[in-house]
Amino acid sequence: MKIGTITEIKDNEYRVGLVPGGVKTLTAAGHEVLVQDRAGLGSGITNEEYVSAGATILPSADEVIAAAEMIIKVKEPLAAEIEMLREGQILFTYLHLAPLPELTDGLLEHGVTGIAYETITSHDGSLPLLTPMSEVAGRMSIQEGAHYLEKSQGGCGILVGGVPGVPRGRISIIGGGVVGLNACKMAVGLGAQVTVLERSLGRMQYLDDIFEGRITTLMSNPVTIEESVLAADLVIGAVLIPGASAPKIVTRDMIREMKNGAVIVDVAVDQGGCIETTRPTTHSDPTFVVDGVVHYCVANMPGAVPRTSTFALTNVTLPFALDIANRGLKEALRADPHLLAGVNTYQGKVTCEPVAVSQNRDHERVQELL
Repeated sequence: MKIGTITEIKDNEYRVGLVPGGVKTLTAAGHEVLVQDRAGLGSGITNEEYVSAGATILPSADEVIAAAEMIIKVKEPLAAEIEMLREGQILFTYLHLAPLPELTDGLLEHGVTGIAYETITSHDGSLPLLTPMSEVAGRMSIQEGAHYLEKSQGGCGILVGGVPGVPRGRISIIGGGVVGLNACKMAVGLGAQVTVLERSLGRMQYLDDIFEGRITTLMSNPVTIEESVLAADLVIGAVLIPGASAPKIVTRDMIREMKNGAVIVDVAVDQGGCIETTRPTTHSDPTFVVDGVVHYCVANMPGAVPRTSTFALTNVTLPFALDIANRGLKEALRADPHLLAGVNTYQGKVTCEPVAVSQNRDHERVQELL
């Protein structure tokens, strides 16, 4: 199979879909790998490293896409990239289609097989290709939130960990999954007062156990959410419903009542955000203010730390890419129900039910189309 990876063009996105180790693995299995010129530089990977691993360097994205049967990316394609894609081509990347009907339209119109990292499952129901970036984003959420609490950044001027004789910052984390757990690790490490709101009693028991009483866990409901949000200096939105748009957990009315200079980091922005006032921002222009509350809603947070993120991501994406290349798409999908769950568009149809429900579309089971 001819496999290509291209330079990401989303604002300040420095990750890349393949690393030299992945190229070496694919070429050793008899596949051809095409890499756009300088695609890896943002992650500290040179053309020479790719060539040494067996890749062919092509000057432009359109040349890579025109030649490749499968494109391995990091983020969803933008409009200019969608126009380069063709019928039957495999696009293996994060898609986050639920809040992006225009992107869904483009993939359907071009007949692209869109396999989304974020909906591939594992035997225990977890999302193995989403996990490493959720770990990064969860840790970054505290790092960025603490930064924007600084007065010069529009915040209320609170040091998250406080100092002796002065109260510590209050952080409320909505959601105790992978993002919430990793946000907890950073927040506790900085010495903040941390509250986690979660609906699963088992998950709360787990968090209580591992943090040994250093955090407060609360059953998530409208009352506890409102109380925790209004008390917080920093709120982390860490809600995920796989494949679907995130529910709006924090309302505009709550925002109006929050502390002036409080900060919100909505990690769920990729799926539309769990804060009613969320809108996607970029690394170039990361924040906006609503009713005195600073909102950080960057939709590709891990792109700011690409050296870490690229290698963490490709560690988990490569085995699936190799299986597709070795078996061929249809056989790989028939053989692996977890990979099958990743197919969001196929033969001009939406095949992921949560995406279809979020966009009020019909959907078909991909098993019936193979």
